[in-house]
Amino acid sequence: MAAAPGSELDTAAGWRTVAAAFVSMAVVFGVGYSFGAFFVPMAAEFGTGSGATSLVFAITAFCWFQLSPVTGRIADRIGPRPVLLAGAAALAAGLLLTATVRQLWVGYLTYGAGVGIAVACGYVPLVAAVGGWFERRRAVAMAVAVAGIGVGTLLGAPLAATLIATIGWRGTHVVFGLAGAALLVGCAAVVRRPPQPAGVGSGPPLRVLAGMAPFRSMYATTLLAAFALFVPVVHLPVYAATSGASPVAGATLVGIIGVASVVGRIALGAIADRFGRVRTFQASFAVLAAAFGLWLGHIAFGGPFAVLVAFAVVLGVGYGGWIALQPAVIADAFGVRGLGWLVGLVYTAAGIGALLGVPVAGALVDATGGYGWAAAAAGLCGLGAFAVSTRLDRADFAR
Repeated sequence: MAAAPGSELDTAAGWRTVAAAFVSMAVVFGVGYSFGAFFVPMAAEFGTGSGATSLVFAITAFCWFQLSPVTGRIADRIGPRPVLLAGAAALAAGLLLTATVRQLWVGYLTYGAGVGIAVACGYVPLVAAVGGWFERRRAVAMAVAVAGIGVGTLLGAPLAATLIATIGWRGTHVVFGLAGAALLVGCAAVVRRPPQPAGVGSGPPLRVLAGMAPFRSMYATTLLAAFALFVPVVHLPVYAATSGASPVAGATLVGIIGVASVVGRIALGAIADRFGRVRTFQASFAVLAAAFGLWLGHIAFGGPFAVLVAFAVVLGVGYGGWIALQPAVIADAFGVRGLGWLVGLVYTAAGIGALLGVPVAGALVDATGGYGWAAAAAGLCGLGAFAVSTRLDRADFAR
């Protein structure tokens, strides 16, 4: 007898997809967020400043966020497995080519396209797959899946710094490309297309979404939050080094952001159903914005490395709650039909924020010779993200 509609939801089969999603996100974001460890050696070899070097990451993030609606829609139609295999191929090709470049602008293309495509394939399609496998436990399942981003961030940057000290930044790209692609192929073998019929389809068209207050608020919040977040992801390790920390210690700060984000993802994801997903989502931006007070205090008055650790922890908790809850809030607002398209479309705002925020911050560093203005600009954008997110209380969430 055929299974009843929805009988496979919230089952062990769904949790296997959660496991594959966790590993996939750990791999692609572990590579992507490790760029801060490559910043100094690449800048030194190519003789470039903070603005030009940070463009490598900015273009990469822009690429993965702008491609997310495309990979999300493809996964909605054909399932996540072929998309994930394409991501594995892109990661290997992009990093192996980056290891051979002799001019930084070529790295914009090889690293930006390779890692950008890989993240676009390994993130939103897997988030959508998890969302389609769950109904009752959707927020928790998504929180566990995206916790892989935090684990990847925790491991990627310190591992990159250690390998760079041993085999150089080019050799490290080779290791990351081959090992990362192998892990993504393994994830593709495990992941399954969700059974929930409502998870398949195109979702609301863009012209309809643009007229909806929740979508506009979500988009603006994501744009501002991304500007705030990616500035320390790229520039904090370099700032720490200028303050006397070792390269590995500076890279470890990005790892601390990652491990703190795991706490934020799981803890806030678990309590969101009780206290309200939207209110918990808003609180995440308040925490993210408040963190910049610690970094600005260290810039203005100095202090021990522990202050930067505290900044990384608070920032990570806020960032983790934002990323864990956003797909669930989007599903609540607009439904799960075409969820990959919907999540990917919102994340194009994060791509714009990264493309603008990271090099603008680098240019401010080059122009002023310090990090104060860059950190202040990022903190103000964090406050703006929280302010805009409060409008979701008054927005109409009717589907």
